[in-house]
Formats: sequence, structure tokens, C-alpha cells
Amino acid sequence: MARSLLIISRQAPWKGPSAREALDIALAGGAFDLPLGMLFLDDGVFQLQAEQQPAVLEQKNLAANLQALPMFGVDELFVCAHSLAARGLDLCHLALPAEPLDAPALRALIARFDEVITL
Repeated sequence: MARSLLIISRQAPWKGPSAREALDIALAGGAFDLPLGMLFLDDGVFQLQAEQQPAVLEQKNLAANLQALPMFGVDELFVCAHSLAARGLDLCHLALPAEPLDAPALRALIARFDEVITL
């Protein structure tokens, strides 16, 4: 059986290539039916914010990659509830549904996966 993978994305979409790389890894893993989940933590929660305008910052739009996650079998999306609140974001403003997790649930989630990649 394939080992499960959790990808933790901690960078804002405008901060550098890490956000795009995390999504690329998730899409590639999903294409090969790898059991995986994705956790948005710290500034990574900004990736899920709906109606972004990356062109203003001369950045590429990650919305298409995010929307493709479920099509590639990446259905387990999680978001740190504390990170959302600290940045003034709410679940209803996210582009994709993600399960909010508190600190104990985050620890349990990380322990559930065989491998963890943090970007």
C-alpha cells in the first residue's frame, strides 16, 4: 500500500514559489493516486482566500491549481483555525471547503500521515 503524505503549506501565494510548489506536489501525488492531504497553516491560509487579484502584484494566479485539487483526488483539505482567525479570515471567504482544525486536531492530523512535507 502507498504511504500517505501530508503537505503543509505555510507561505502566502505572493511570498515566493513555495505555495505553487506545494500545490504542484499535491496535484502530482493525486495524479498517481497517492493518499494525501493538504494543510494550510500560518500565511498559507491566504492561498484559500477567494477572489484574489495576483496580477496586481505581478504574480500568477493559483486559483486554477486550487480548483483542480478535488479533480485529482485531493479531497482532504485542512486549515488551521488559529491561523485563519489571526489573519481575519473566515471559512465563508475561502475558495475551497477546508476542515478547520484546532491545535490538538492539528497534532492528530500530522500523526495520522506516514510522511509530511512542509513548504
